[in-house]
Amino acid sequence: MRKHWILIGLIALSALQQTRAQDKRLQSPDGRLVMTFSVNTSKPLATQGSGQLQYAVTFKGKPIIDASAMGLALDDQLPLGENVTIADTKSSSAIDDYPLMFSKVSHVHDAYNALSLTVREHDGNGRSLVVEARAYNSGIAFRYVLPAPPRGNTELRLRNEETEFRFSQDDTAWVLALPNYRSSYESEYVRYNLSALSNQGGVASHFLIGMPTLLHQPGDAWISLMEADLEGNSSAYVTNPTGSWAGHMLRVKLSPRWDDPSFAVTGTLPHHSAWRVLGIADTPGELLESNLQTDLNPPSRVKDTSWIQPGKASWNWWVDNVNAKGESGNAQFTTETMKYYVDFAAKSGFPYFFLDAGWSGGDITKMNGKVDIPELVKYAATKHVKVWIWLYSAAVMEQMKEAFPLYEKWGVAGMKIDFVNRDDQEGIQFFYDVAREAAAHHLMVDFHGCHTPWGIMRTYPNVMSYEAVLGLENNKVGRRDSPVDRSVFAWTRALAGPMDYTAGAFDSQTEDSFVARNASPQVMGTRAQQLALYVVYENPVPMVSDSPQNYEGEAAAAFQFLKDVPTAWDETHVVGGDVSEYSIVARRHGNEWYLGSMTNWTPRELKVPLKFLGTGNYIAEVYEDGTDAATQPKQVNIRKVSVTSASILNLNLAPGGGAAIRFLPAK
Repeated sequence: MRKHWILIGLIALSALQQTRAQDKRLQSPDGRLVMTFSVNTSKPLATQGSGQLQYAVTFKGKPIIDASAMGLALDDQLPLGENVTIADTKSSSAIDDYPLMFSKVSHVHDAYNALSLTVREHDGNGRSLVVEARAYNSGIAFRYVLPAPPRGNTELRLRNEETEFRFSQDDTAWVLALPNYRSSYESEYVRYNLSALSNQGGVASHFLIGMPTLLHQPGDAWISLMEADLEGNSSAYVTNPTGSWAGHMLRVKLSPRWDDPSFAVTGTLPHHSAWRVLGIADTPGELLESNLQTDLNPPSRVKDTSWIQPGKASWNWWVDNVNAKGESGNAQFTTETMKYYVDFAAKSGFPYFFLDAGWSGGDITKMNGKVDIPELVKYAATKHVKVWIWLYSAAVMEQMKEAFPLYEKWGVAGMKIDFVNRDDQEGIQFFYDVAREAAAHHLMVDFHGCHTPWGIMRTYPNVMSYEAVLGLENNKVGRRDSPVDRSVFAWTRALAGPMDYTAGAFDSQTEDSFVARNASPQVMGTRAQQLALYVVYENPVPMVSDSPQNYEGEAAAAFQFLKDVPTAWDETHVVGGDVSEYSIVARRHGNEWYLGSMTNWTPRELKVPLKFLGTGNYIAEVYEDGTDAATQPKQVNIRKVSVTSASILNLNLAPGGGAAIRFLPAK
């Protein structure tokens, strides 16, 4: 018996030594992040030193991701990655250095180390797989590359990925749980522990989770789970498949094709997957400051970008087409009413007006007689305003080749394309087709009712923004947009990049006084919080959503901030905050700085250090909750303060409140 256990021990030790002998390490330039690849030879299918391909991640010496499986499920074969050996590795280092248009920074300079890992099966198929991995100081990323065979079949039929994320602890996660693969991503991010995602009420259950996901491993790290460069692929969701209270892992589930749901991706070889991206940092603010997603997308394919410009826009939809007389409703959806919004944009210094749904029928090359778009565009041009138009995505899929040249002829500046509601392989290709065809006809794009962004804005900078978030429209029908939701979005949805939240509502109400209604819609939280959203949230083409009348009279003083605030930034710093509770974000545009801070329903007294200002003296124009904003949320106090980078600014935020500040260099 003793010899028997010694033999078992020797076999286990031999397997462990073989696994460690194949370990390959990749570390970030600063050495804090380490990613290790290995082959687990103790798996049932292991033969002749082969086994399951896996990876692990540590941060500052602490485990973040334990050994997690990697691989691809192809057609009817065993997953590629279950029974492989590491055949070759190549290491390299580089720097991502590029301009970024109309984003949270204007220039990116990110160093990384890379590892290309080739694995090969030893059975009769002799299949091979390449894993490309990168380690930046702000996170790690990897993707799969399937090479073309030297001879034989080059058809690709991918059922799913076998990628796992076995987190070392039962991390706290803020997740976007979705009903299926055909949603608009417009829902709340909810806080769970990872184990709660697989077991509800003592029974096995599963959530389908959209990207991005924010996680916290207490005492060790903050983590963001995202994806990048989706071209040619379907999007990834994650789920906890364990069904156990003790299970704290996530596994990738690819969005299935609509024409054949048994497959996620079809095509020809060679092929590469999307990047799986893990931001890892000491604070959640560092995750928001990271540029990992754009780093991992191809450079711009648009040579002349001079026609692509950011800026704020007036908008007719949220206030139900209210006209200069205060009349609203479908009857006011006319060319004359829309000229009123153009006049408002011109008077306010906004470069755009967004014309929403109702100008066409099913054929988006024809107008229905309610609004004459060419006439409106010509009128707007006399006011130095340009016009965007709303489009239904299904019609765009059918008619973009005919419609986009027509819109260019009309002089339209951009398109808001709504109700995409798909992110399968063809759905993802739709985003790229729209971006390419739109760029060819000098049209900017704002996607609504869709998957969250994945860095495509670097490749096609005419893609200005995405919605994929609960917004003001929910105030017309219910209570799903509140300061609580906005405070969560600032740390979760914001990880993926620009979001067209549609802020600027000025009929501010307390939680108790708010009434959901279509005509003269209201908003929960303070007016100062609505100002802060233009800084806290990233959006190159934000709408100023309320009726022009609501920015007049006593509201005019606060409205000045919306006139002044830029929509593209050279620098971004997360100054402070607490996930789901409150946030403080500072952004630089030229030589001016702007700061936005907002809270949920908890009032706060904040002391804000201004170290981000750098050298010199500044005048801070502060728009903050008034003394009685807790009961009178429209009340905004405006003051000017002389400050330097050594100053500490005191802010008092009311329940559902905020503050917006413009810092100008002192003359």
